[in-house]
Amino acid sequence: MADTVLYEVSDGLATITLNRPEAMNAMDTATKVALREAAQAAAADESVRAVLLTAAGDRAFCVGQDLKEHVGGLLAARESGAGEGVMSTVQEHYNPIVRALTGAAKPVVAAINGVAAGAGFGFALAADYRIVADTAAFNTSFAGVALTADSGISWTLPRVVGPSRAADLLLFPRSITAQEAYELGIANRIVPSAELAAEAVKVARALAGGPTLAYAALKESLAFGITHSLDETLEKEDELQSRAGASEDHLIAVQAFVNKEKPKYLGR
Repeated sequence: MADTVLYEVSDGLATITLNRPEAMNAMDTATKVALREAAQAAAADESVRAVLLTAAGDRAFCVGQDLKEHVGGLLAARESGAGEGVMSTVQEHYNPIVRALTGAAKPVVAAINGVAAGAGFGFALAADYRIVADTAAFNTSFAGVALTADSGISWTLPRVVGPSRAADLLLFPRSITAQEAYELGIANRIVPSAELAAEAVKVARALAGGPTLAYAALKESLAFGITHSLDETLEKEDELQSRAGASEDHLIAVQAFVNKEKPKYLGR
């Protein structure tokens, strides 16, 4: 894994850190590959019970595609006649990253320390919970460089802010402040910039110590319910509740409640 993405697992929490602060954590090829590997590793590791996605520096969470690298690929593709092949990074990198984050059977927390633009905005929306520094900002960016949406943002953004507002933000890219992001539902929590790292770790560790199977079922239920009928969703809830009810953590929680104790979940 490239050093442009750091990966650490400690006490059930996997921390993925974008580590190109000098480039505002832009996605060059090495970084995209490393982020894909880290996200997939965290999703597949059963010892990982929560994921924290964060970034180095204080200017940017991730500004999306590294356009300095990208322009070279565009010129080379034009010379060779490769055409649309230059955008293969969407299929090779962005799609697997977003699938790993959204499909992980565990909660994913994003700590947004600065600008989240383009694919960076998409990665933030792929998380289940977003803690945002009061100095952070969001921008869809795509139309500003004559591109359409990627990194799942055409799926996630309308579900967060509604279709009409999503169309506005995509057609007319602009900087969205942390406060507006909170009002739109993009940010779940705003904290002072100096407190972001500690608060994000606190929240992520609390989730890592929680009922992992229940969290996974909640993620699956929410994703299902958005695109299915009420009757189909009720059936899915029945299926998932049966699974959660058979878990060790459910028994632990009920016994702890009866005994007026704090439950100590095992994640199974």
